[in-house]
Amino acid sequence: MTDYILSDATREKLGKVSTASVATALYKRGLRQQFIQGVRPVQPGKGTMVGQAFTLRYIPAREDRNPITIFRDPEHKQRVAIETCPPGWVLVMDARKDARAATAGSILVTRLALRGAAGLVSDGGLRDVTGIGALDMPAYCAGPSAPTNLTLHEAIEIGGPIACGDAPVFPGDVLLGDNDGVMVIPAHLADEIAEECTGMESFEDFVLEEVTGGAGVIGLYPATKDENLTKYQAWRERNGR
Repeated sequence: MTDYILSDATREKLGKVSTASVATALYKRGLRQQFIQGVRPVQPGKGTMVGQAFTLRYIPAREDRNPITIFRDPEHKQRVAIETCPPGWVLVMDARKDARAATAGSILVTRLALRGAAGLVSDGGLRDVTGIGALDMPAYCAGPSAPTNLTLHEAIEIGGPIACGDAPVFPGDVLLGDNDGVMVIPAHLADEIAEECTGMESFEDFVLEEVTGGAGVIGLYPATKDENLTKYQAWRERNGR
């Protein structure tokens, strides 16, 4: 577990930037595999998800270890993860990109939301997605799936490094989710990425305004012509950006 604690200021900044901007900022630093592949918002339009990663890892279920009665065990790690994910954090589940069975359903996800979690990400399936989509808390998964997790998955470890949709996720990393998907920001980079992307969003708003007005992108995006940099500075002054 990292010692990093996501500050309110960094959370607020990240809440105003896009996964696309974060992907570019991480790429500049040589990090290319931080986008969680294959997950989509259960219900688009929930707003930006920001929070540190609380991890749960599944392995393939072995039939003699995963009868339906296993849920009676008060130490069952899926249930424990729901009850111990800190408020403001994101529960991230590694299901080996296997969405043939659910990794959670609406009852557990509702409990997670009521406990104050910032979101849920699974590279497996979720069941009862209509109920999950009705929650205020954002949730992401690889697709809806009715079968219980026990048919294919065994919850085996809480709080360890995982792979989620081919992205490495370490406990305490910062998750940013929007309608495009979810980015994983290494904890030690979160503050500087938030700062850099705030500036990127400002510049891209300027560029979009210019393009909408008929400008071409060559020399504008990226701004390789001094005249466009001058225009951008004037735009920032006018718009308080």
